[in-house]
Amino acid sequence: MNSFIAETYDPTIEDAFRHSVIVDDEMTYLEIVDTAGQGGSPLGSNLSLTWAEEYATLRDQWIREGEGFILVYSIASRRSYDRIKTFQDSIVRVKRGARPVFMLVGNKCDKANEREVSREEAASLSRAWGCPFMETSAKTALNVERMFSDTIRTLRQARDGDAYNRPRQGTTGPSGTSGSGDKRTRRTRCVIL
Repeated sequence: MNSFIAETYDPTIEDAFRHSVIVDDEMTYLEIVDTAGQGGSPLGSNLSLTWAEEYATLRDQWIREGEGFILVYSIASRRSYDRIKTFQDSIVRVKRGARPVFMLVGNKCDKANEREVSREEAASLSRAWGCPFMETSAKTALNVERMFSDTIRTLRQARDGDAYNRPRQGTTGPSGTSGSGDKRTRRTRCVIL
C-alpha cells in the first residue's frame, strides 16, 4: 500500500486507487473507491440539494459495484461512529438481498486519549453485523495493510466458501490430500466509507 500519510485531511467526493497485492501467495487486484468525508452533509448547511442528489446517485453506484466495504470511523468522533450505521443500512438496501462483505474499522487509534467510542462498543456492533473489526492508525500505518489483507481474505471466503480453503500445492490438508497449486488472479472492488 502507499505509505504516504497526509497530516491534514481534505474530503473529496471520490478518490479511486488501483493496487495489486499478494495475500496468502495469491495476487489480487484491488479497485478502491474512497468516499471518506461523504454522506450526511460534508459541507454543513451550505450543501446544495442538487449536489446531495448527485452524491447519492454516485454513492449508490459505488455500492452496486462494490464487493467489500470497509466502514471507517474515528475512535475520537462519536458522530462518525453513529454515521457508520447509516452507511451500513444504505449498503444493505442498495445490495437488495446480496450479502456484502463488511469490515468495521476504528481509525485514529493513535489518539487514544481523545477516544469517544470504546473498542468494546465497536466490537459488539461488528458481531451484530457478522463482520470483522479492528482499530487502525492511518497516521502511523498501524494495521492499515492488515485491514486490506483481512478484507481480501473475507471476500475470498464469502465468494468461494470452504472450497477456497483447500490446501495449496506442497501443503497437506486435513484429509492428507495435496493442494492443486494453481494461483488465481482475482479482481476485487473495495469501497471505503
